[in-house]
Amino acid sequence: MTRLVAMTAVLLMAAACSDDGTTPTTPSPNTGPIVFTASLGAANEVPPVTNAEANARGLATITFNVPRNAGGGVTGAGTVDFVAQLTNFPPGTPATLARLYIGPAGVVGTVVINTGLSAISPIVMDATGSATLNFTGVPVSQADATSIVANPSAYYFNVHTTLNATGAVRGQLVRQ
Repeated sequence: MTRLVAMTAVLLMAAACSDDGTTPTTPSPNTGPIVFTASLGAANEVPPVTNAEANARGLATITFNVPRNAGGGVTGAGTVDFVAQLTNFPPGTPATLARLYIGPAGVVGTVVINTGLSAISPIVMDATGSATLNFTGVPVSQADATSIVANPSAYYFNVHTTLNATGAVRGQLVRQ
């Protein structure tokens, strides 16, 4: 009898602690942010930079925050966050533009997403010739996000300076 009472008590406690009968789910890895990087170099520019900024380089991390379905397909517009670590510029160099373009390596492309950096309020390299560019919440359309996700190597990130107004460092996107 004691065993029956103990067993009944265990079953009642288990029933009281049970959930609503659904299996816990974890978010699909296909529905979170989409991250790309771009290794930036002056030699990647078209034509390659050969002046005082010829040794400039950097690394850009570009994060797309867009709604997606379980299969990973982009289902709406969203935002993009850009972080670029720049080095080996002459100290005091102003970065005047930072943009995402469509165009394969070696080809001058067309602007797709502008970070908002401008010559009116540039980001200036420090005494070591370095700077961090950080832009968050830049709008992206569903069509552009879908196209970039489908073929990231067809897009590049480019940073412009006063000395190299058409581009100082550039790198093709690679999905992480």
